[in-house]
Amino acid sequence: MVSKMKKLFAIKTEPEPIEIDPRRTAVIVVDMQNAFVNKGGMFDLYGMDISGAQRIVEPCKNVISSARQVGCKIVYLRQVYNPDLSNAGGENSPNWHKELALVLMRKRPELKGKLLIEGTWDAEIIEDLKPKEGDIVVSKQRYSGFVGTNLDVVLKTYDIKHIAFTGVAANGCVDSTLRMAFFLEYFPILISDAVNYLGPASTLEATTFIVRLLFGWVTDSEEFCKSLTAKP
Repeated sequence: MVSKMKKLFAIKTEPEPIEIDPRRTAVIVVDMQNAFVNKGGMFDLYGMDISGAQRIVEPCKNVISSARQVGCKIVYLRQVYNPDLSNAGGENSPNWHKELALVLMRKRPELKGKLLIEGTWDAEIIEDLKPKEGDIVVSKQRYSGFVGTNLDVVLKTYDIKHIAFTGVAANGCVDSTLRMAFFLEYFPILISDAVNYLGPASTLEATTFIVRLLFGWVTDSEEFCKSLTAKP
């Protein structure tokens, strides 16, 4: 039996180009939830500027659409807790003291049970990026999508080698998941204009610098999409 030829796509990335097989590539959409993107969500209630998160919706949409067309796997991560917070870590966990939804619900009792809780609007993926049939959704309770989840098992089930990262935040959950992906022998690609960041713009510059230097490859959504949709 004659095997089918693999179609590889050359992506213009820094520090050097990289070739991907779409059948072994996943786009991971990190925490694009109402909590972190929309007015009335947890970040907004915390007093954070959410305009940057709203600006990355269109680049994320373009990356997801282009990736679907060539057969990449789309994986959504979402930060979500049980209503009784039994998977939040408790007082002996640093997560309990640092994760912003948990902190805000303790500071403002009227928000108890409303932020990043399973079944609430806050925890849902935003309407513009809703998963489609065949996409995978992995719920997590820590910044890294690999901690306490089956994400590694899912990716290995589909024989994934390359992972393109989008979502929030570049210097938070995206970075935490990307670094662990590197340690688990995946090849991470950061889509720099499809990730939001916490703090000043210099934090994104620092993240992209260290990814280019140590942990993976960096490109933007236009280059990524153009590479996947280019005619042979």
